[in-house]
Amino acid sequence: MNQSSSSRPVRPRRSVLYLPASNSRALEKLPGLSCDSAVFDLEDSIAPGAKADARENLRRFFTNGRADALPAGMETVIRINSLSSPWGGEDLLAARGCKPDAILIPKVEAPEDIAAVEDALEQTDAPPSLRLWAMIETPRGVMNAGQIARSARSDGARLDCFITGTNDLIKETGVAALPGRPWLSSWLMQIVLAARAYGLDVLDGVYNDFKDEAGLIRECSEGQAMGFDGKTLIHPAQIGPANTAFGISPERLADARAIADAFAIPDNQGRGVISLDGKMVERLHLEIAERLIEKAALISARHGGDQTR
Repeated sequence: MNQSSSSRPVRPRRSVLYLPASNSRALEKLPGLSCDSAVFDLEDSIAPGAKADARENLRRFFTNGRADALPAGMETVIRINSLSSPWGGEDLLAARGCKPDAILIPKVEAPEDIAAVEDALEQTDAPPSLRLWAMIETPRGVMNAGQIARSARSDGARLDCFITGTNDLIKETGVAALPGRPWLSSWLMQIVLAARAYGLDVLDGVYNDFKDEAGLIRECSEGQAMGFDGKTLIHPAQIGPANTAFGISPERLADARAIADAFAIPDNQGRGVISLDGKMVERLHLEIAERLIEKAALISARHGGDQTR
């Protein structure tokens, strides 16, 4: 039995903040932030000699009650090192024990990279609610994005979300990092297309200059237009612009509700295609509308009715 996109948990992922797992001060400030998701990083932001200490700091955060103080609905994600690295196995065990919402796998290049982590989680009897995210940040990962996303349709799949690793893509390909990302755009759209083909969420890469609010707003707007669900962030000051850019406008929400209401009419409930305001609307659009309505409700419950905060 294949897993459909509708069986994945619905989550707003407008703003996804990276925090080094070793930075206790940053972790203490997290309950006061309005990001939709927090990624506790054990990989790039942690030096090789500090991996073990970061892992222990993360364990303390999740086991001494501090994680319980996070705002209701804030998604918790732990980025581990690759299983092929010296730290990956210990990272995965620590992440499993912390019971986050998801584990983020770096440098995913093939479906087998996802399967290896899924197999390891099965051996520890991890609950199905523990999901997986995948970093697409290498040339091979981009080329294989469709195959990787397709693995989300297999029985028992945990994969929910792609993150584009734009800094690594720039480093590995040598393309110029220019405003508007002209040399990256075609690869980013390839990742978006793969995610959408198999019902995954997909997040844009980070904007490095956290003091450049105008540049961040411009790149968030571009990312939203490209089809991304949200943006990964490196500083709390970036949360507000990301939430605004990737928020659900009243117009989009009204359109979604109109589609749901139209399919709820008794004569339309068994139809695959209906006419709405002179346009043909498929049942696929109903699934998209229902997820958007649910996502808007989650944002509204947390932010008092404002889908753009």
